[in-house]
Amino acid sequence: MPVDAISVLAEPTRRRILDELRLAERSVGDLVGALGISQPAVSKHLKVLREAGFVTSRTAAQQRIYRLEPEPFRELESWLAPYRRLWNRHLDALERHLEES
Repeated sequence: MPVDAISVLAEPTRRRILDELRLAERSVGDLVGALGISQPAVSKHLKVLREAGFVTSRTAAQQRIYRLEPEPFRELESWLAPYRRLWNRHLDALERHLEES
């Protein structure tokens, strides 16, 4: 992935946009209405998300319709997997300790 995904997702507005797109494909106007922020701000964040590969767009009449792309999320999932296993082991050990107490 050419851009640091964690840096891209660290911005709360971008996460809100992704949450909206998780529900359905959306136009910029739909996102502006759902998020209550300006069109230039939404467009700026969509550009970052598009360049990082998290979203793609298609043209429908006069609108750009945005949707999520799964691959960057798969890459994040792969990166997070060892940390999830580590925490699961720790939580399992804590659960055993609490049961023994």
